[in-house]
Amino acid sequence: MTPLRRIAVLSVHTSPLEQPGTGDAGGMNVYIAQTATRMANRGVAVEVFTRATSSDLPPVAELAPGVTVRHVVAGPFEGLAKDELPGQLCAFTAGVLRAEARQEPGHYDVVHSHYWLSGQVGWLARERWGVPLVHTAHTLAKVKNAALAEGDTPEPRMRVIGEEQVVAEADRLVANTAVESRELVDLYDADPSKVLAVPPGVDLERFTPGSQAEARQRLGLPADAVVLAFVGRIQPLKAPDVLLRAAARMVADAPGLRERLVVLVVGGPSGSGLEQPRALQELAGELGLLDVVRFMPPQRGAALAQVYRAADVVAVPSHNESFGLVALEAQACGTPVVAAAVGGLPIAVVDQVTGLLVPDHDAGTWSRVLGEVALRPALREELASNAVGHARRFSWDRTTEALLDGYVEARRDFLSAFDRREVAV
Repeated sequence: MTPLRRIAVLSVHTSPLEQPGTGDAGGMNVYIAQTATRMANRGVAVEVFTRATSSDLPPVAELAPGVTVRHVVAGPFEGLAKDELPGQLCAFTAGVLRAEARQEPGHYDVVHSHYWLSGQVGWLARERWGVPLVHTAHTLAKVKNAALAEGDTPEPRMRVIGEEQVVAEADRLVANTAVESRELVDLYDADPSKVLAVPPGVDLERFTPGSQAEARQRLGLPADAVVLAFVGRIQPLKAPDVLLRAAARMVADAPGLRERLVVLVVGGPSGSGLEQPRALQELAGELGLLDVVRFMPPQRGAALAQVYRAADVVAVPSHNESFGLVALEAQACGTPVVAAAVGGLPIAVVDQVTGLLVPDHDAGTWSRVLGEVALRPALREELASNAVGHARRFSWDRTTEALLDGYVEARRDFLSAFDRREVAV
């Protein structure tokens, strides 16, 4: 079998060129950008297809040497919510197929779709191009609907059906954890032989331990502050409100803490959070925390690492999380994590070793657990030391190698099945 030459990556609703932490950009963007770049470094070209969201975007852009991003015109450039995108899948698919039609036959070896919308496009591309479809869900509707935040909107039936169709048609399903693998099998009737668990990674060159004092100085924070941080998209699913309510409880229980407590909220509104973009700021006012909470826009690269280093604790209170890249990044910087015991977070965070896991979303519970770490330097230092070592077990190089192995296996099985069909005919 010839070696892999070129992979088509489908990311309909968000581009790897976008800033994670706001809108629809998050961990999936990081995942695609990091793995695509590393594939290109290994001599495998990657072309990423994503929907154009501005008339100013060039038809083709380079993310890194060997990684091309193609902006496909499908629907209005702006003002189109993610739940409106299914109506544009025909136009997007036409653009993808048109781009491939200009190439020699066999231009792509594999198509890898990310999120269910892309999976619908990949399903058709698989049939038209005669290549295997590898699909990564990133989140699953049935899992999200079973763990909704109070007042959050359930994922629609259309998405559930769409996911079921993609699971049935894909040649390989990439899950972030063994937990997600079981969910695909148990909730979506996936063929276990087609499910591949590949943990995401962390950029171990960018996210490293560093001086907390220096990081706080750069952010304008007092050296002796007690700093709790939330990093991510601001939406009910990510539950930043849990951190604010816990902080309010901490101040109520120990009024003297107010003079030192700083709560960093780094990110922008996303998903259902866009319906009330200032809801978290308003909650901070209702809780009497406007002098404690500091809101920051999404941070990129070295600036994000400084946020992690400045914190005593990074909180990840999500109601559901397929893995939790923020938890890994924080630990790689030597900062303990307090996280909800949901989804893949018990893998990203080793309870009582690299951080603490919280069994619920009660403000009282979170207040107590956050205080255990933030206000106990000896425990915090022990967790921080362990966190760095744990994070080093996860790398994007390791993730990329596993994906490439999965592509080879999917292609081998796909071609073998094709040969059997030819013989039968």
